[in-house]
Amino acid sequence: MDTPADAPADAPPPPYQSVLDEVGPRLKRLRAKRGLTLAALSETTGISKSTLSRLESGQRRPSLELLLPLAGAYRVPLDDLVGAPEVGDPRVRLTPHELPSGGTFVPLSRTPGPLQAYKMIITDRGSEPDLRTHEGYEWMYVLQGRLRLVLSEHDLVLGPGEVAEFDTRLPHWFSSADGRPVEVLSLFGRQGERMHVRAKPVQKPAP
Repeated sequence: MDTPADAPADAPPPPYQSVLDEVGPRLKRLRAKRGLTLAALSETTGISKSTLSRLESGQRRPSLELLLPLAGAYRVPLDDLVGAPEVGDPRVRLTPHELPSGGTFVPLSRTPGPLQAYKMIITDRGSEPDLRTHEGYEWMYVLQGRLRLVLSEHDLVLGPGEVAEFDTRLPHWFSSADGRPVEVLSLFGRQGERMHVRAKPVQKPAP
């Protein structure tokens, strides 16, 4: 019996070959959809840029050692990378983490990318602001409660439905404004990316 290694040259391809041939283009589309460069994906997965490029172009055969870190980076099941039908529980189980300065946050983004979303529950951090700076750009939407935001020389109180947007290189600090927990939705761009909001134009009444 012939094995794949010694099969005749004119033998038809194995039945799984067409599935493997689609892995590279699927990986390339997924990376483009996420807005990631090969360099950024290489840093996340530990796979070299040249290997990632060859994998996407079909010059490198996909293997479990390559697909597992990519599935982890994209936060998708391994089946999604090889084109298997979607099965399983669609619910997302979120894990809360402690904020160093008080409160908790839950990462909402399941994939790497320039913008990351978080839900934060901010507690009372006292009345004396401890201003910090770091690279990035942040957009904060108050879901519930009252948020005190100190931004450079500004000292603001935001209520439900109000939004703040600022460059995190400016000295800033935030806390509960009344001692009760505040629920906040946060979008953060580590490299200074801003959120773009598209709104429908206001319809003018007919004359």
